[in-house]
Amino acid sequence: MLAVDDEKPALDELAFLLRAQDAVGDIRTAGDATTALRILRDGDIDAVFLDINMPGLDGLELAGILANFASPPQVVFVTAHDDRAVAAFDLGAVDYLLKPLREERLAESVRRIVEGRRRRIDAGPPAPTDEVIPVELGGITTLVHRSSVEWVEADGDYARLHTADGSHLVRIPISALETRWADAGFLRVHRSYLVALPRVTGIRTVGTGLVVCLRAHGDHPPVELPVSRRHTRMLKDRLVRAPKQTWTAR
Repeated sequence: MLAVDDEKPALDELAFLLRAQDAVGDIRTAGDATTALRILRDGDIDAVFLDINMPGLDGLELAGILANFASPPQVVFVTAHDDRAVAAFDLGAVDYLLKPLREERLAESVRRIVEGRRRRIDAGPPAPTDEVIPVELGGITTLVHRSSVEWVEADGDYARLHTADGSHLVRIPISALETRWADAGFLRVHRSYLVALPRVTGIRTVGTGLVVCLRAHGDHPPVELPVSRRHTRMLKDRLVRAPKQTWTAR
């Protein structure tokens, strides 16, 4: 679980009370929405206890972003204000807790989260959706849809998402995206590159190796990315199996 509050004493108290609950495992904390988004991108968080009044993105705005995640965490609002409950529940909140926290009310929220998790498991995996990746730059959060990503480039421990409109650095290793997006038509072609197969227009020989060609946009020339030997057969097999894909070697 993740606890988010910009007031440290309140955050420490919330984390302490959550850790006292038998049904609660690991607790992570964040003092603002930007830090919370980084934790949510990098880790497996199934529930968020969220303050509303925070600098930058407030709790309601952050919950709106979380609702666009492929597998959004359950959200419980924790606030000193009793006039935002309607907006909170409109965003799908599991519960709405007023400060100062009472242990029995917190226990009820945890019970609702556990029940919600059990219902998700019983319902099975959700139907595939277009995942949304929140990208923070200069204090502004932009939502990048997975369907707009044409290729991914490793950038140290992070990954750079390339779209028709530009590129976006995210704090996710390319190996994690390779696994996460495999069912959405993305394939690793090189230790540094992951491509969206629907964007591939062909492959061709360059010297002793291969490059994969991606669709051009507007005045931008086609992108060509190297294909490593260990990924060549898988790439050809996937392109041949896709009826709308063609490839040429020349």
